[in-house]
Amino acid sequence: MKVAASPCPAPLALSTQHLMDTPLDALLAELDVDVSVLEAGPGFTGGTYVRDDGSVLLARPAGRPEAEWEMLARAMLGCLLRVPMPPLPEPYQLTVIAK
Repeated sequence: MKVAASPCPAPLALSTQHLMDTPLDALLAELDVDVSVLEAGPGFTGGTYVRDDGSVLLARPAGRPEAEWEMLARAMLGCLLRVPMPPLPEPYQLTVIAK
């Protein structure tokens, strides 16, 4: 499964440990990330979008398992913020799509 991610902006001073261990709701609040839940096909497991003002939107597909969302949201944030993250398990992969 592929996850679409917008091009990564400049890195912040965040660690892999912080992205992995901080409760997801707290992490999203800390990074001021908006989440939009949307209906999507079975192959779409999430996406990120960096708005013109630099704010970040994560797209969360409705009806997907919570554990999958936790894993993919953290992976997408790691890519976006250029923080090294552990590899995703098969069949997941991140795909970066340029604006």
